[in-house]
Amino acid sequence: MHFILRVVAPVACLSLLSTLAFTADRQSLRARQGDKQIEIFAGGKLVTAYKYSDAQKYPYFWPLNGPTSEKSVTTESTEPYPHHHSLFFGCDKVNGGNYWQDTNERGQILSQGPKIVEAKGDRVVITDECRWKQPGKDAVMADHRRITVSAPSATLRFIDFEITLEPLVDIRIEKTNHSLFSARMVPELSVKAGGTLVNAEGNLAEKGTFGVASPWCDYTGTRDGVREGLAIFQHPDNRWYPAKWFTRDYGFFSPTPMYWPEGDHLALPKGEKVTLRYRVVIHTETAEIARIGALFGQYAAK
Repeated sequence: MHFILRVVAPVACLSLLSTLAFTADRQSLRARQGDKQIEIFAGGKLVTAYKYSDAQKYPYFWPLNGPTSEKSVTTESTEPYPHHHSLFFGCDKVNGGNYWQDTNERGQILSQGPKIVEAKGDRVVITDECRWKQPGKDAVMADHRRITVSAPSATLRFIDFEITLEPLVDIRIEKTNHSLFSARMVPELSVKAGGTLVNAEGNLAEKGTFGVASPWCDYTGTRDGVREGLAIFQHPDNRWYPAKWFTRDYGFFSPTPMYWPEGDHLALPKGEKVTLRYRVVIHTETAEIARIGALFGQYAAK
């Protein structure tokens, strides 16, 4: 699929003005190695931490602090479904294993030790290799991650996530809603609490976004008088783009191709690598005020 962005002069001017504003307002970043986590700061304030303990089901990002409130817009764990950990990547029903929920004996995605490639300046870059395995068994898949965090303005935080899946054996993934890149908002920002879930077509809430193919979705809400949110972009080069979304009014959302497979399962032959790219935008104000649609256009053009 080819994504074509047509730009007319007024939009180009707005884009140029936005770029200039970002340049003037860009935040300086730094990284710090902690105990089984890498903490990332923008303008001296904590943005997020990449957590990767061997006791976890999978590595995940938490917190994801709002630029204004400095409080996480995602939850590390909450009911219902406490296995949703903030911002994460995983999958159920992979060769009979479960790399999403359930006990660690059913499967884990184990970091081999992330590396900080860039630790200061206008971005922080982390790389990591993970192994998908069950205890006492050989790994069935490896993944290679490159994570870039930036802060183009005082009200925006970007997390660019690139992951290459490398099947070490022939992989069979059965139909499952528990798959790939996902986020779980704090309950206070959910639709159930008065928040807004919207996709690129302007459809709202679980009713309007569930099962709908869309380049992006954005989830915002108001807490302590501050409106903040998080958007997930799918890159147009991704396989399955644009994937359909699995969304919930309690705060979960994910572009989830495995729930709508072509046929009764998905096959990934040994050695056939698949690279997926996503951008997470943590922002102040609504999707409209934060210009999420325009930000996606800039991202898709890269």
